[in-house]
Amino acid sequence: MTTLMRLEALESASVVEEQFSENQQIYDEIAQQLNQRSPYSLVSVARGSSDNAAQYLNFLTTVKMGKLTTSLSMSALTLHQAPLDVSHSVAVAISQSGQSPDVVGPMSYMKEHQAMSIALVNDIDSPLAKAVRWPVPLHAGAEKSVAATKSFIASLSASASLIAAWKNDLELTRGLHHLPDDLLKAQRLDWSDACQKLATAKKIMTVGRGYGLSLALEAALKLKETCSIQAEAFSAAEIKHGPQALIEEGYPLLVFAQRGPTLLSMLELADEMKTRGANVILAAPPFVKNKDLEIQSAHAEELDGICAIQSFYLMVEELSRNLGNNPDKPRHLSKVTLTK
Repeated sequence: MTTLMRLEALESASVVEEQFSENQQIYDEIAQQLNQRSPYSLVSVARGSSDNAAQYLNFLTTVKMGKLTTSLSMSALTLHQAPLDVSHSVAVAISQSGQSPDVVGPMSYMKEHQAMSIALVNDIDSPLAKAVRWPVPLHAGAEKSVAATKSFIASLSASASLIAAWKNDLELTRGLHHLPDDLLKAQRLDWSDACQKLATAKKIMTVGRGYGLSLALEAALKLKETCSIQAEAFSAAEIKHGPQALIEEGYPLLVFAQRGPTLLSMLELADEMKTRGANVILAAPPFVKNKDLEIQSAHAEELDGICAIQSFYLMVEELSRNLGNNPDKPRHLSKVTLTK
């Protein structure tokens, strides 16, 4: 059985390539306005997988631009009608469908109250696209599987492209240019060992840090959606503040260790959790000798997580089928979720 989830995940490289070639003008226009207005902060507005992507955007904005970021609790506007001062902020919504009222409503508020409003959205004719000043198409095309794959990867690459243009970061732009080829390499990596190690898992922690936290959050969501495994995502820095009390013999941990300043602490965490009896599955760069899974290195360190989630999607799709599930149609879920 070839699932839609697998087919759509394999389209990610071509999606990113089209996005990179088609969107440069709009990124440049937005960057010009951002640099003229110099917003004090960035506010992300998203749900589900898109909110996991927003965590990547937030971290990238903080590190690259030195701006304070926050993920909006949408009910503050949709239910509590809180008066928010957003006049010195840029608001960025991320959505595949652009349909959910609790994303559209806040972005309409942002636009009406002088915030710069941007939507990274797959459906360019959606209510969300019409509610913002700058709709940016993800170019992911139709996505029929309930489990989002290529639209999440497109959201990450669009986030990185936005920041690369805002900062005029030539190294990151170069990395994005090479990202389609890096994604194709990531698709060819063998992550099937994780399927064997998770064959009987009922619970798992996914762990990342920095750019990798977005990855851990998305991995946990997909393990819940497609495999019915109770998965929780944590920053590696938070594990010792309580969650490690759950660790017992054989407890599975999927640890994403990426290149950069967080790598050493992630490897140390993996080693420590092994001494506590955890079943650690370590995803790491090629040069890490004791890795279980290889993360394809991108041409910019900030993009390594996009390659990692590409490999993860193909693994979790296989795991879902091995467990007798249909990853295209998780129980109780639909493709478009409308919340207020």
